[in-house]
Amino acid sequence: MNRNTATITRIDETLTFQKPTVEDGSAMWELVDNSSLDQNSPYKYIMMCEFFAETCIVAKEDEKVVGFVTAFIPPEKSDVLFIWQIGTDESQRGKGIASRLLNELLKRESCNDVQYVEATVTPTNKASQKLFKRLARDHDTECNVSECFSEELFPGDEHEEELTYRIGPLSK
Repeated sequence: MNRNTATITRIDETLTFQKPTVEDGSAMWELVDNSSLDQNSPYKYIMMCEFFAETCIVAKEDEKVVGFVTAFIPPEKSDVLFIWQIGTDESQRGKGIASRLLNELLKRESCNDVQYVEATVTPTNKASQKLFKRLARDHDTECNVSECFSEELFPGDEHEEELTYRIGPLSK
């Protein structure tokens, strides 16, 4: 596989939606670093671009990463796309880019067997709650919320519990 070749999935006005390359990893990290999202190491973003490009997506405007989704299909759940993180540049907020990223990702051949989208969301993350409920509404399916990781599992006192949002079944 040529690392410099990204498959473009769609061009929409000034945005390009495509598979990320390892060169996009640092831009994804910087986007998160300039936001209120949980920051992972730069290595995580580069690794996701290298090993999970089929289930990750970036949105670019004039070759600049302005949005991304990192996701994977868990080995034990081949019908689930687990969303690790979604990030959008401040310039793109309120434009529906996160929804568009998710829907473009779900159109990929690598997601043909996906029947459910799952993610963990904290109780105060209203934007993500709204995003996943909208995804369920747009696909005319359910969004079920259940307990996942209690706050006691996290070190320190700064992390809320994580709830699982499960959207599906999806119809293709």
